[in-house]
Amino acid sequence: MRVIVACLLAVLLSACNGGLWNNPYPASDEGKSIFYTAFTERPKHLDPAQAYSENEYDLLAQIYAPPLQYHYLKRPYQLVPLAASAMPTVRYLDKHRRSLPDTTPAEKIAFSVYDIHIKPNMRYQPHPAFARDAQGKPEYGHLTADDLRGIHALSDFPHSGTRVVTAADYAYQIKRLAHPQLHLPIFGVMSEYIVGLKEYAATLQQALQKNPDAFLDLNQYPLPGVQVIDEHTYRIEVYGKYPQFAYWLAMPFFAPMPPEAERFYAQKGMHERNLMLDWWPVGSGPYYLSENNPNQRMVLTRNPYYDSETYPVEGEAGDADAGLLADAGKPLPLIDKIVFTREKETIPYWNKFLQGYYDASGISSDSFDQAVQVNVGGEATVTDAMKAQGIKLSTSVATSTMYTGFNWLDPVVGGGGCDTLLIKPLANRLGEQTTLTKSLVMVKPADCGSCRQSAPSVKGDDAQTCRGRYERARKLRQAISIAMDFEEFISIFANGRGIAAQSPVPPGIFGYGEGEAGINHYVYDWVDGAPKRKSIETAKRLLAEAGYPNGVDAQTGQPLVINLDTTAGGVGDKSRIDWMRKQFAKINVQLEARSTDYNRFQDKIRKGDTQMFYWGWNADYPDPENFLFLLSSAQAKVSKGGENAANYSNPEYDQLFEQMKNMENSPARQAIIDRMLEIARRDSPWLWGYHPKNYVLQQSWLSNVKANVMANNKLKYWRVDARRRDALRREWNQPARWPLWLGTVVLLLFGVWLWHKLRQREEAK
Repeated sequence: MRVIVACLLAVLLSACNGGLWNNPYPASDEGKSIFYTAFTERPKHLDPAQAYSENEYDLLAQIYAPPLQYHYLKRPYQLVPLAASAMPTVRYLDKHRRSLPDTTPAEKIAFSVYDIHIKPNMRYQPHPAFARDAQGKPEYGHLTADDLRGIHALSDFPHSGTRVVTAADYAYQIKRLAHPQLHLPIFGVMSEYIVGLKEYAATLQQALQKNPDAFLDLNQYPLPGVQVIDEHTYRIEVYGKYPQFAYWLAMPFFAPMPPEAERFYAQKGMHERNLMLDWWPVGSGPYYLSENNPNQRMVLTRNPYYDSETYPVEGEAGDADAGLLADAGKPLPLIDKIVFTREKETIPYWNKFLQGYYDASGISSDSFDQAVQVNVGGEATVTDAMKAQGIKLSTSVATSTMYTGFNWLDPVVGGGGCDTLLIKPLANRLGEQTTLTKSLVMVKPADCGSCRQSAPSVKGDDAQTCRGRYERARKLRQAISIAMDFEEFISIFANGRGIAAQSPVPPGIFGYGEGEAGINHYVYDWVDGAPKRKSIETAKRLLAEAGYPNGVDAQTGQPLVINLDTTAGGVGDKSRIDWMRKQFAKINVQLEARSTDYNRFQDKIRKGDTQMFYWGWNADYPDPENFLFLLSSAQAKVSKGGENAANYSNPEYDQLFEQMKNMENSPARQAIIDRMLEIARRDSPWLWGYHPKNYVLQQSWLSNVKANVMANNKLKYWRVDARRRDALRREWNQPARWPLWLGTVVLLLFGVWLWHKLRQREEAK
């Protein structure tokens, strides 16, 4: 009985001590400058040469400091120095390496030379690779199995050190982009541009084959296209003119890497303990990874040596009024620690956000109606319940496009059966439309679909046949494009979080057209100041002109069936496919979904064994070239292994793309882009789909939040009011104590009854 009473008193006393019973964090964290967030999928790579996924960049962008970054506040997105002391200078050379004026046409430029000066006295995070003994030698440079006993994390090493970042470290990391022992997602692209990188990879491969067990010291092998000029200056040479190269300099691929860190991790026994760059990165950015348990939580701690950056002092109009310049000029980062907690389910994530245990949150479909309301003007705001908690909403259109592609190699929906023809129309290339006539010149052998014959050239009536098939497939694609109501799709399946795409180019990217000038007039009309999808009657007319009146092939009398390849398999995916079937049914066309696993789907895309398919693209950098190249025949998936999954081919589009891709943004570039978009809209190789919108909720104690879809390193600008957070957490998480008191009373009464019964039994003896 005494034990029961003692336990009850202990519980009651703990209930009265003022602590939060449901707080998932240590009480010692109260009042500290910590940002709490969550991750749903563990990162696969944390080595900057290998990482290329968004969830990996959420960490790496805080740890590494490449030469450039995107200005946090200004729009449109613009590059500014990060580790560089100024923007790189660019010089142009001819094939004899003679200097050329900046106004030289791109086709006459053989090399572009980038000189990059980095800030002095930048230092790396604390790390055992930099620890030195009394003689100044690496303290942990020759570790044995005994030395590693009990070592499972960097914090298990007693000592750490730091050193100054040098230009040679940046050059070393570029060399790592050709390392034969690493998974290198951008080697293919960079080997086409950085002078000598492709040959450098072959050299490293040969060196590794000669001595596979030795440490591959990249400093022993010079890379012609990368030179160290002095301690703070290095030079990169690229082939031709490639203005987009500057965007790559804002990615962790081009951050510094100290050679001693790679050598430190290469020691025997390290990999077995997950002591490697892919697990414990080594950077010079504002934070370093101090705890790595990807199944539970990951922690970034402020780099005590980071003192090379301050908060921006200028932004867009309205930023000052929004409080976004209140910290102008203050040293970054403004938050001392970032705690990422693994959340496998959306409901616990959402509930913890509402309780104040996460400082910001996305919005799942299940929680959308609870969080967001849309007014009559179409503007999204938080609900009254969210507003009462001080929760704010920020939105931005992602630099992404989600589309459904037609396989250009397919004889029904593709290039009209003449998909491999490279046709040079003699019509005026600057006219309103590019037309195909009998006056054609074929520049390579082709298989003319209806003739089923190969010939070095096709003229006259055969060209007319191909023209007919081309027009037939084009009108079929246009009819389907009109029938697919993506405004409805966005409303139903994305909670309105997106805008219907008019082309591959999303808002915020140079080349995107505003208003009536930017609509796809093959699918939309401009009505009362807004785009309006053309009628189903228009789609049916186009379908009939394509030879499928009422959805029946006029030549065979068979219903038209279109196959959609997809990886869909879940409940939500089934509803999307059912919706698509209904869209096709509007024009009496049957849609057959062919579901498969992702690997098989990828294989079908590579081989061109599809008719239609889902696909999408996220911008690597904010330039129209990074979207328009998706329709270049030089990037065809089947023949070139590129990113043109639709295998679309149009010679005029290709020619204009080559002309446009290396131009600076200008009215002349815009005019070329407009022409390219006109060609692509007319040919309709995609159902243009939509551009997603990002919705982020933030707590009232979080400041300096501005949507920036290109900058992954934005956490260093944010600030938390820890005192306000602690106060609101207590207010929102007060326990209902009456059930405990009631239970205590019931338990006490039961105890008294039990004691009385036991006493009666004893007396009866």
